[in-house]
Amino acid sequence: MTTTTTQESQPTDLKPPYNPIINAANATPVLANRHQPSDPHLFLARPWLGALLFENVTSDARDHCANERTFLSWLRLSMYLGVVSIAIIISFHFQSPPTGLERRMSLPLGIIFWLLSLTCLVTGFANYIRTVRKYSQQAALVQSGWKTQVMFTIVGAVILGCCVLFLATDATTKSR
Repeated sequence: MTTTTTQESQPTDLKPPYNPIINAANATPVLANRHQPSDPHLFLARPWLGALLFENVTSDARDHCANERTFLSWLRLSMYLGVVSIAIIISFHFQSPPTGLERRMSLPLGIIFWLLSLTCLVTGFANYIRTVRKYSQQAALVQSGWKTQVMFTIVGAVILGCCVLFLATDATTKSR
């Protein structure tokens, strides 16, 4: 007498149990490795609030974590520049009553730092999206672009120029 056990076949599209902390939208994940280049952009794939899942082949997990850290560094730089712009606009003066020059310089300098903040945020996010798209296509990728070098050169030049300007302004107010 042979006994056969029947196993119930489980569907492969089972959704994990709903957890509002992990998956607030209760969306199914998007499998990035199955995404075709002819399809719409990976970040616009439905469901829009679904997590992007990648197969962990070779060093993919390490590379994705490095990409996220790079984006967070851009975000941190953007926040620092935003805080500096607000600080310059609100209270840019070296002496208790601000001079006319300090009042005239505060708004343009604040706007320059605010624009740099927004530019850093957009550059970091665009770099992150481009890198994730390349990962989904399993394309070879090297993270050294001219856009990043130009952005850092501009930010460094503005910061250096503002330091020279602050020192010159402080020197002229102290000599009076």
